[in-house]
Amino acid sequence: MSSCLDYRVTRRSLLGTAGGTFLGLQVRNLLAFSGSSHKPLADHVILFWNGGGMSHIDTWDPKPGRPTQGEFEPIDTSVKGVRISQIFPQLAKQMDKVALIRSIAGTNGDHGRATYQLQTSYNQSSNLQHPGFGSVVAHECSPLGDLPAYISISGFAPKAGYLGQTCEAYYVGRPGEKDPYLAFPEGIAKVRGNKRLDVLSRMNAKYTSRLPSKTLDSTQTSVADAVKLMNSPALEAFEFDKVEPEIREKYGETEFGRGALLAGRLVENGVRFVQVNRGGFDVHQRAFPAMEAHGEVMDPALASLIEDLHQSGKLEKTLVIMLSEFGRTPKINKDAGRDHHAAVFSCLLAGGGIRGGMVIGSSDEDGYQPQDRPVAVPDIHATLCHALGIDPSKEVMTPLQRPMKLVENGKPVMELFG
Repeated sequence: MSSCLDYRVTRRSLLGTAGGTFLGLQVRNLLAFSGSSHKPLADHVILFWNGGGMSHIDTWDPKPGRPTQGEFEPIDTSVKGVRISQIFPQLAKQMDKVALIRSIAGTNGDHGRATYQLQTSYNQSSNLQHPGFGSVVAHECSPLGDLPAYISISGFAPKAGYLGQTCEAYYVGRPGEKDPYLAFPEGIAKVRGNKRLDVLSRMNAKYTSRLPSKTLDSTQTSVADAVKLMNSPALEAFEFDKVEPEIREKYGETEFGRGALLAGRLVENGVRFVQVNRGGFDVHQRAFPAMEAHGEVMDPALASLIEDLHQSGKLEKTLVIMLSEFGRTPKINKDAGRDHHAAVFSCLLAGGGIRGGMVIGSSDEDGYQPQDRPVAVPDIHATLCHALGIDPSKEVMTPLQRPMKLVENGKPVMELFG
């Protein structure tokens, strides 16, 4: 396992406090940790983050014949008895590789607080920044190549918090386009550019020796990572000029389609965690035209990614998950929209040891509350940890020597695994 904490181990954390710690682990927990690790089922995660609160009823948990149904009909899938919304006709054909959780029991109906919990497993705190799950993966899993372990596409991902600078996400603004910051400016030849980098490195080393600073250390880490990436052949994964036009067309010539295609290329090149961001799900008005438009973009991209990963043999080791911060109200409001609804919502998973064709839990007949097998938000994080062979109860030390678990009291949804 690799560690990317950018702070020093102190004598206090090494020798222990009143509670008794050793190498950052509480002594009373050492026996509990023994044997808790297992062989990873997955090497990679692709998270599709749908910001705004995606309607569960209009996607993965349709309610046909009920007053909450809305304008969409459920359609049959490749798994008998499992039906999803008509806005996902291509994905329906891949359902034998997909699992659904229909009973996530959320607690936050505010966008900011809900997003924070869904992406970190913790409730928001005024004095502590918990790391996003991508940073946890970057911290716990060894690198697999030159590319960053954690990449976020088309939007920002959570900060690494107390896990440190080297666990931060690398951002890709527009998938398929070259990053202008990974090349020397026009007119600056490679030899000249490398000389400038050498001067910068010597200047930073000089100031660091005189004035030690975590901020400067983090800056140097970022520069070193960027220079390494600039010189790596793996950068070709970001470029689409060599991708066959029919493949790009299959995923869709949209930002989301290119993001899904890029995500697959990145895991093929060793990236541990890819987050693909899409907003626009806060449909308080005219929900159904908006969701239909989302389906037209998302359906071909998600279905193509799952199919291609399966055909290449990569799906077995790549866990794909689609999440949003909460669902939408079953009741349709006066503006033909749906409002925030955290009490129950759904998510989709595929690959990485997940058994396809499964549905975990259910909501009640109108989609207001969990009916059976409620799944807490931290349980989703613990499930991802299980797939990756990470102990969710492992503790790491913050810079203030406060022990924090990787996941806040979650339990893996073991029914998902074969």
